[in-house]
Amino acid sequence: MPETLTEQPLVSPDRVSLDRIVAARDVIRGRLHHTPTVTSAFLSDRVGAPIHLKLELFQKTGSFKPRGVLNRLANLTDAERQRGLITLSAGNHAQAVAWAAREYGVKATVVMPVKATRAKVDATRGYGGDVVQTDGDLLATALELQRERNLTLVHPFDCPFVIAGQGTLGLEVVQDWPELDAIVVPIGGGGLISGVSMAMKSHNPKIRVIGVESSDGPAMKMSVEAGRLETIDCRTIIDGLRVRRVGEKTFSVAQRFVDEIVALPDRDIFDAVIWVMERCKLVVEGAAAAPVAALLHGLVKLPAGSRVAVVLSGGNVNLDQLRGLRWN
Repeated sequence: MPETLTEQPLVSPDRVSLDRIVAARDVIRGRLHHTPTVTSAFLSDRVGAPIHLKLELFQKTGSFKPRGVLNRLANLTDAERQRGLITLSAGNHAQAVAWAAREYGVKATVVMPVKATRAKVDATRGYGGDVVQTDGDLLATALELQRERNLTLVHPFDCPFVIAGQGTLGLEVVQDWPELDAIVVPIGGGGLISGVSMAMKSHNPKIRVIGVESSDGPAMKMSVEAGRLETIDCRTIIDGLRVRRVGEKTFSVAQRFVDEIVALPDRDIFDAVIWVMERCKLVVEGAAAAPVAALLHGLVKLPAGSRVAVVLSGGNVNLDQLRGLRWN
């Protein structure tokens, strides 16, 4: 990794801000892809509004996750990086941390569930990550290993540097399509929608930000509606959407900047994965298809002709799972 990346100035870790998102853009520039934003005539006709797709499935490691991870690592001290990293993830964040650690020439330990998709486990190891699988609590296991090995934790979503890195996706969308009226974003732990919503509202406060969750695990929706963080019984099998509790920081940002959160069942989301394959000729994972599913089922209510960006957040699809979930 070039020396200029390790020399990025450190910023106080206790806040999320537009300035931090802009600084993150400078960190990732030239090191990650500015992924394309393309029109979708078929989806536009189906929904009755101009639709642009943000193709983050073409990002390095196949998802948006390296944006936040690379920015987090840039804002660690050299000593913190050299101790080695530890994180927890079912898949995409795991791959991003392993990849970024390799770029820096440091070690990464990744705690993953025993039922994690084999392809994502193999990919994480392929990037050089030391995978530790557990059938227990991922965070508790990661924190225990952190203490035992004196490692540096890279949280998958509830970190201002991670949130800011994910917000660079929003900056790219408004750069490519400044006239948009709304953006639809999937929600897992909330890091992506937090960063993107702040970037959108800073560009134009009138842009509507709509989040999409599985109704089999709507942790952010339930928390926002309750006005406090809720720990839920999460039943979704879509790993990019599967969290029992969103982050304190992501919840706080979502409360301020996200206009609406909708939810629909796993089945409808997996149907949308197939729909995107058939109609848009793109291979996306379940979490990425959630915004498309929400549009197809009429859950996103906007004025006629609204210009809508849709974030296709990743393409690390679990083909074995998809085969098992193809309904007749």
